[in-house]
Amino acid sequence: MAPRRPAGADALPAVPVQEPVARQPGKGELYAALDLGTNSCRMLIARPQGSQFQVVDSFSKPVQLGLGLEASGRLSRSSMARTVHALQVCRRKLESHGVTRMRLVATEACRRARNSRDFLRVIRRETGLPLEVIAPEEEARLAVISCAPLVNLGTEHLLVVDIGGGSTELVWIDITGVEPRERPRAIMKLSGGFGDRGTGAAKVVDWISVPLGVATLRDQFADVEDDAGRFALMSWYFEEKLAGFSPYAHGAPPANFQIIGTSGTVTTVAASFLGLRRYDRTKVDGLVMTTEQIDRVIREYLTLGPEGRRNDPRIGRERHALIMSGAAILQTLMRVWPTTRLSVADRGLREGLLYSQMVKDGVVTPEGLEGVA
Repeated sequence: MAPRRPAGADALPAVPVQEPVARQPGKGELYAALDLGTNSCRMLIARPQGSQFQVVDSFSKPVQLGLGLEASGRLSRSSMARTVHALQVCRRKLESHGVTRMRLVATEACRRARNSRDFLRVIRRETGLPLEVIAPEEEARLAVISCAPLVNLGTEHLLVVDIGGGSTELVWIDITGVEPRERPRAIMKLSGGFGDRGTGAAKVVDWISVPLGVATLRDQFADVEDDAGRFALMSWYFEEKLAGFSPYAHGAPPANFQIIGTSGTVTTVAASFLGLRRYDRTKVDGLVMTTEQIDRVIREYLTLGPEGRRNDPRIGRERHALIMSGAAILQTLMRVWPTTRLSVADRGLREGLLYSQMVKDGVVTPEGLEGVA
């Protein structure tokens, strides 16, 4: 399904990055993936290892690239300056590790901003990094394949949700025709596209990119002073945007259904549920939460209020201003579909970028991929 969104006057088509050296990767060669979103700039550098990869370095910085974009339609000078500074740090990391195989992408903010083409020229001039703006379908596809290891072997219908800063991607996948042990591998094969792949393959029933993420949804209701009222309005407004998504419009299958959520919102809610004062990925990635547990955490956030959330170590000062808009999206999704459980994924676009590069080069093989029994 083609996503409905305001036309981005200066959005750029996704153009494959030209590798600086036309050669086969050596064993153990490093790969990099960078995701420049509406709120954050994040990068992973990793080494292929069997059917997975080993992260050797990472970077994450809240740059608020999309701040003010809803009102002006343009990226502000201060937002661009913060982002360029973060990208210069990334460039130094890439150089220090000698990384030559990389994919560096930008998403919703750069798709929508009227001055994104000028901004990409500034990035190239100031950092030398070959950043590309990817389309919503590719963003959704990369999020899906990163979640393949978390697919339950008994799952027949899968909804992957990626709550970003500027958009939220939802992909509904039918894997009833795939042998249970082949289901994670079938999801990984969607890296080639969402089209029909024939008998015995995962089938994408529908997908949508809603042009509302944690930053853009927050900005829509920034003038509402009442905390609980603002949360209710955000939830209602997001649900309205799902009207054209066929599983929402026509009803979803009641059995063997799994939702996998990937985003800072989902992992923050999970960390809050676990009471983690210091984030621990090994405890969060793969955690299964019930709707009741999610609702309890969100009620705690509302009770805390803006000041309490700002000082809550489980949320963190970098996320407190965005957590309620993300929570509104998450709670809406859990309410409208027939499941009481959510699989938490601390993985997403960057991991999908790494997997797709490594599988293409033949240095990672999805044959060894196992799902969750």
